[in-house]
Amino acid sequence: MLLVALTGNIASGKSSVAKMFVARGATLIDADVLARLAVRVGTPGYDAIVKRWGEAVLSADGVLDRGVLRRIVFEQPEELRALNSIVHPEVERMRARLLGEARARGDRVVVCDIPLLFEANLAGGFDRIVLVDAPRSIRLERLVRDRGLRETEAMAMIAQQMPADLKRARADFVVDNDGTREALEQRVDEVWRALAAEADALAQRNSLTLAPPDG
Repeated sequence: MLLVALTGNIASGKSSVAKMFVARGATLIDADVLARLAVRVGTPGYDAIVKRWGEAVLSADGVLDRGVLRRIVFEQPEELRALNSIVHPEVERMRARLLGEARARGDRVVVCDIPLLFEANLAGGFDRIVLVDAPRSIRLERLVRDRGLRETEAMAMIAQQMPADLKRARADFVVDNDGTREALEQRVDEVWRALAAEADALAQRNSLTLAPPDG
């Protein structure tokens, strides 16, 4: 099994690339999905968040108001660290379980979508790293246009993440998402062919290692 980390700064288009990898045969484990599961009503994560920040972070139906919580933590680094200390351990536990299930099934390529891969020092646990990137100005425009954020709020979110140039230097593959959908599909195809070839070579090596000796 080839274990691939997919990352990219906010509004880079990482989720679109993740869907393209799934369409080509990858198994996807999405950290954002796991993070939402980790703070569902009734979970220890939910209880810990309400205990720290109070009912002001809840919507009328009692679920977490992610917008309110986001505004609190992104403006105060110590609060962001506190939130991460609640959510990240549970996300890691769920990811480890899903990876074990994928390995047991014999999945060929598993892509873990992890927005804060480098910030959380998780890069060392993967065979390959794919970074999705777009210029800062384009990402800012997407946040304001597509997510309805205020420009100041969007700029604060961008500033919280490691600069893309530092991430590009550590990635095995970079998918630039600053053009058309067709151009993005083409670049994903190129990366997927390389990952699939490596996964096949890895599977072949493993089969030779596990094969019984002749005679």
